[in-house]
Amino acid sequence: MTHTPARESAVLGDRFGRVAADLRVSVTDRCNLRCTYCMPAEGLDWMPRPEMLTDDEMVRVIGLFVDLGVRQVRFTGGEPLLRRSLVDVVRSVGQLPNAPRMAMTTNGIGLDRLAQPLADAGLHRVNVSLDTVSPERFKVLTRRDRFHDVERGLKAAADAGLAPVKVNAVAMHSDVESPADLLAWCLDRGYQLRFIEQMPLDAQHSWDRSTMMTGAQLRTAIEERFTLTDLPAEARGSAPAEEFLVDGGPETVGLIASVSAPFCAACDRVRLTADGQVRNCLFARDEGDLRAQLRSGASDEQLTEVIRSTMWAKAAGHGIDLPGFVQPQRPMSAIGG
Repeated sequence: MTHTPARESAVLGDRFGRVAADLRVSVTDRCNLRCTYCMPAEGLDWMPRPEMLTDDEMVRVIGLFVDLGVRQVRFTGGEPLLRRSLVDVVRSVGQLPNAPRMAMTTNGIGLDRLAQPLADAGLHRVNVSLDTVSPERFKVLTRRDRFHDVERGLKAAADAGLAPVKVNAVAMHSDVESPADLLAWCLDRGYQLRFIEQMPLDAQHSWDRSTMMTGAQLRTAIEERFTLTDLPAEARGSAPAEEFLVDGGPETVGLIASVSAPFCAACDRVRLTADGQVRNCLFARDEGDLRAQLRSGASDEQLTEVIRSTMWAKAAGHGIDLPGFVQPQRPMSAIGG
């Protein structure tokens, strides 16, 4: 694998002065759950494997992003643990010059087996997606009876030192469960909880803002049981979550209000899909094609130009509230979180 470092002064910026430092890498679009707000019960037409980047191609591209100033790489999916070579990819990225910090977002199924190998390969921490602490409701939401597999995965991550272990929960209205129930469950186990507003990224294109639970509604529901105290605004930086001390701390809970209180002006993220497309935003309508360039023998300089030009075209914001907003054709599982 050849890799020529870009010039040291290089950064990956856009027209609005934002600089990308956080790369989200989707390693597969496949998933072993069928969450109702993400995809239909029968699943999707998965990406043919020849269209996906090979391990060497993926590591080469990640290296170019690192040369351009990326300091954190987060592996996502689909479900990243379904990529059989994931441990090898993590190890290879950890061996890059100026290796980035590495994290992963996963549904936790299979993490009980892979947490330690991933930690040994260089992964630093994980976020596990979990929307409920009720096994029965989990089965309804995901159409799979795997709640206890996720429990085991979370514990294995903590035991492997992939800390802080964070839990990502999509905020939803429920007559049987309060957001405070999930927070209490996480606090008891030492996990850091982050609630996320549901975004228009479902494969069915059935998202309805009027039924979405907002960050403000979440806070109200949580404060029926806990006292939340705002942290200083400067503590947030470019992080997507607004954090609050719970009952005076030191424990915290985060609210990611991507729809009702967008943080686009501080966004430092860029994305690479499993089939080698650069996306400058979750809601981007255009992509930069690296796979075609890679497979036609492009140099690192040519690939870097595709990355730079795609990032430069990043819009000021996701535009969900604009009259002409159109949901991306790709669903979340094919983009990567």
